[in-house]
This record gives sequence, structure tokens and C-alpha cells, in this order.
Amino acid sequence: MFLKLVFMLFFHVTLVASEDNSFIYNGFQSSHLYLDGFAELTSDGILRLTNDTEQVIGHAFYPNPIVFKNTSSESVSSFSTTFVFAIIPQYPPFTGHGIVFVLSPTKGLPNSLPNQYLGLFNDSNNGNSGNHVFGVELDTSKDFEFGDVDNNHDGININDLKSVVSTTAAYYDDHGQIRTVDLSSGNPIQVWIDYDGVKKKIDVTLAPVYVVKPTGPSLSMTKDLSPILNNSMYVGFSSSTGLLAASHYILGWSFKVNGQAQNLVISQFPYKKKSKISTVGLPLIFLSLVFMITLGVIYYIKRKKFSEILEDWEQEYGPHRFKFKDLYFATKGFREKGLLGVGGFGRVYKGVMPSSKLEVAVKRVSHESRQGMREFVSEIVSIGRLRHRNLVQLYGYCRRKSELLLVYDYMPNGSLDNYLYNQPKVRLSWSQRFRIIKGVASAVVYLHEEWEKVVIHRDIKASNVLLDSEFNARLGDFGLSRLYDHGADPHTTHLVGTFGYLAPDHIRTGKATKFSDVFSFGAFLLEVVCGRRPIGRVGENESLVLVDHVFECLKRGEILEAKDVYLGTNYVSEEVELVLKLGLMCSHSEPLARPSMRQVVQYLERDLPLPDLSLLSLSSYGLTFGHQELVEDKTVPYTSVSIAESVLSGGR
Repeated sequence: MFLKLVFMLFFHVTLVASEDNSFIYNGFQSSHLYLDGFAELTSDGILRLTNDTEQVIGHAFYPNPIVFKNTSSESVSSFSTTFVFAIIPQYPPFTGHGIVFVLSPTKGLPNSLPNQYLGLFNDSNNGNSGNHVFGVELDTSKDFEFGDVDNNHDGININDLKSVVSTTAAYYDDHGQIRTVDLSSGNPIQVWIDYDGVKKKIDVTLAPVYVVKPTGPSLSMTKDLSPILNNSMYVGFSSSTGLLAASHYILGWSFKVNGQAQNLVISQFPYKKKSKISTVGLPLIFLSLVFMITLGVIYYIKRKKFSEILEDWEQEYGPHRFKFKDLYFATKGFREKGLLGVGGFGRVYKGVMPSSKLEVAVKRVSHESRQGMREFVSEIVSIGRLRHRNLVQLYGYCRRKSELLLVYDYMPNGSLDNYLYNQPKVRLSWSQRFRIIKGVASAVVYLHEEWEKVVIHRDIKASNVLLDSEFNARLGDFGLSRLYDHGADPHTTHLVGTFGYLAPDHIRTGKATKFSDVFSFGAFLLEVVCGRRPIGRVGENESLVLVDHVFECLKRGEILEAKDVYLGTNYVSEEVELVLKLGLMCSHSEPLARPSMRQVVQYLERDLPLPDLSLLSLSSYGLTFGHQELVEDKTVPYTSVSIAESVLSGGR
């Protein structure tokens, strides 16, 4: 590529610094800039803010603070800067997200995000007047959230990613005609930024590097920067990539307070030394050649960016397979604003399918094992055939490289645990909780007994119960589920799940069964009624095991003391007592002593009376009846700290 040849020959370094706050870099060979993120200096003396890595940030700042204010008037002095940059997309013409020239109170921009945040801010501090940040963005991605005019624009930003003014990147030629500049063309582009401290005016001008500075700015506004800038500020650049990556380069940079920034020595650039065939003819030849090749190559590159692995065995799954491109556009590029949740399982994004307008939740998970991929996808597709009013519908999947994307029905009220813990804005009434409990129980019966195969969920808990628009329960997150034929024996697997919901027998054997699901459901019953997690802190050094707490209340004859204090007085005491006792029954240490999920539903519907719990007792193995001995391995007691540590380190 022509540009890369230019870069390899690029200019020697000169740095001039003086007491009047000015400097010039004709290359960055020995610049001593402050760098963080993915920013680096190449061996050729070029500042590279980002490379072709997705969703990263790069910052580069002049190492010393610059004094901007006249101490006698507290007004910001005039300043001027010019720099040359180039953006080379990983897969032209797709790119993201751009470069920002920035004045910041700090050397670096802590807690900033990539993608549309350009490495400047995050979702909580964007727009905060306390940022004291001024920037000029060269943005190659259109983001509706910030009102971007297009995907090729420059803008002036003050404490916010929503530009105060912005326009399509362009310049005025000698005849006064406007010429668009493609910011991500890969060609060097020069920018001039001037602030008049008397007129309080900001001018931004840009043009291809071989064009003399245009007489008129492409962007201008009147704004007093005195309330924005501190007495001293750091000057530099910020850049970021998203799912679409690009290499962002700064080739040269000049800056000055109280005067005009020195001209960069463009004449020393290798391609300026050559004849006009090099400076004009070759670019035109290359442009024509690139244009012709692009017509044939662009489709291939586009497909490569959105490429997926599709093997013969997947043909049978047809309707369950989504195109990555559709999911990318449905989630608007998996942007942070659409993020619904983050955990060990991956990240979940809200999306709207382009054609059907169906609202979905898209989960991105990694599956490194190619050997087990076929079995895993087969199970995912099988689970996609589940149909029950209390299950989150899994529509299908997409497979790309080592990543799986699972597409679920979107639940507008989020997960149940948001309404149980951390002082939620909405408190669930007892009638709502009881309906949720019965709904989840019905769903698990369907999984265990009513579908064509047995489905062991392996992770029943409040955070995996989602609520629709009417607060009806939908059991979701089948990422840990396993299927086997009715009457078959489930295979022993590695231990997965969440500590506090794992049955002792599951911990000992690694074998997930219907009974281990019942144990998890028992923990779920207690947390919904009590508004507490199965294991939680009650002090700096104390933990409360919820099943132990409920059992102690039962033994005192005051089991209702265990209920959530936020239930108030508007509840049916018989129903609350029923659910608490049923939670204890399901939490029995012996698998065969637990009820089946069919029996659980019958208890909840009062079709069966609860058995006598007077013989229930608590030992180091958990809840048992009387002093009966367990026939299984006793070497791992229920409350063992070593178990907790091992599960927490490998769990979700």
C-alpha cells in the first residue's frame, strides 16, 4: 500500500520546546509522550493510537501540563495546533470509531470506554460539566445516541460526546467549492485548530496533506473556553475501536499558546520530495486502481468481517441459525448503551431484528472447544424447541470463530433479583411473588417430565428468572443446561452452577440430576420469600446461611419471622408458611428425600398436604430427618469452606 511505504520512510524527529508553551514534533522518534491503552510509538517514529484490535482505547499526551490562563484575567489565552493523521480500517470501508484532539485536566482519561465513547468518557460521566474537557473529534462512525450527522464528520465537543457543532468532513478549495474528505481513506490528512482568546472563537480546518491550509475553516463557533479549561491542562489525542477496528495514526504535531503553531515540515515528507507523478499522478493511479479492485473485493471483505463458521452438520438447523450481520445491526454494533448484563457467562445486549422488528436479547459467549461444539449447538437447537409460557424463548444461535451468540426473547422487566435486593425502586407484593414461584415450578416440571427429553437446568436462581411486561416469570439462561433421554442416566460432568444453590450430592459427584434441580429450586423458594441470598453477609466477619436461618425459625415455632420485612402485612400467612416449609423440604441433604417437581406443584396448589417436618434436623451435612446416616460419601460436609472456595473460583 502506498501509505504504508510512506510510513516506512517517514520523517526524522525534531522537537522544539520553549517556555512559551510551544512544541513541534516532525515525527515521534524520541518524543517521550505519555501513552496509555494501546497507544505506541512505531520504529518509524509514528504515533499509533490503536491497531486492528477490537474494542480498545489509545491515549497520547504531551508529558507536561500547558498553562492556558492569564492569571490576571483568568481568561483562556489564544492557542493554535496543527497535526497530520491517518486512519486505516482493518476491513475497508467499515471502520470505527475515530480520533479526538483533547484538552484534559489529567494526563490520560481514566475510566473511559471504547466504541462510540472514543476513549473520552463513559456512560456515567458523559455530559458532566465537571469534566473540564475540550475536544475536536474526527469521527468515522454515526451514533444516533450522540446525534452524529454522519459516519464521516468533525465536531467540537465540550464535556460531552454530543458535539456542540459538527459537520461532514470537508474543506473549501481555491474556487470556494466544498470538497469532502474521507477521514478513513488511509491517506494523511492535516487539521488546524485555532482559538482566539479575544474573540472567543474556535476554528477547525482540515484538508488532505498535499493541500495548502484553506482560507476558510470547515467548522467554526463562538465559545468562551474560560469556564471549561483549568489554569493548566494536558493536550493530546484519544482514539478507540469497536467491533469494527482500525489503526489510528498521528504523523506530526505542532502546538503553541499565544501565537500560531509552527508549520509542520511537510516538504520533507518522502512523497513531497518526489515529482508530481508521485504527489498527484500516483495517488490518482492508485485511486483508480483501488476503485476498480474495490468493486470486486468489497463484497469479499464485507463477508469476511461478518464471516461465520458454517459446517455441513449445521444445515439441518436452518431456521435456528442467525446471521451475524443481522445480530450486529440489531444490537447497533453491540454498543454499550444496549448492554443488559455482564457476568462470567458473557455479555447480553438488547436488539431489534431488522426485518421482523422483534425485540431480542443477544448473549455473546465463548466456546473454545471445537470437539464439543457440535454437541453443544445440537443441545442449544433442541432447547430452542422448548415451548412453555414460563420459559424464556430461545430463538436460535449464531456461531462465529470461537464465539456463540444465543438469541432469546427480550424480557422488559429484567431479572427477578433486581426486585429482591439492593433497595429496588419497585417492591414485589406477596401475590406477585407467589405467582412467580408457581410459574417457575410449572416450567421446571415441563423441563423434567413433559418435554420429549429430560432437561436439567443446573442453575435455577432468582437472577435467571426474568419478568415480562406483566411481571410473569420466565425461567431463562440455559447456558448450563443438559439434556438426556427419559429413563437414561445423566453422565457425570464437571461441577457447574452457583454456590448456595448447589446440592451436596451434586458437589460430591459432579452429577446434575432432577434432584439437584429441586435443591436449587428450594434455595430459590427461600430467597424469594425472605428477600435474602442463599449465603450472604450479616456483618463484617459473619455469614448467614439462609436455609439454616429458616430452619431455626421453624424450630422456634416462628417460621414467619424469616419472611422478607418488605412484605409488610399484606400477605397470606398460610401461603408464606407453605413456601418456606417447602423450601426446607427441597433443601434436604438426601436427594431421595426431596420431593419431585411434580409434587412441588401439587403442594403449591394444595392438592397434597405437606408432610410432618417435626423430625427434620440440621447437621454438618445439611438438613436430614432425625439422625439417619447418609449412605453416600461423607467426606465433604455441606458447609465446608473448601467447597465454597472451589465453586466460587470456577462458578459464575
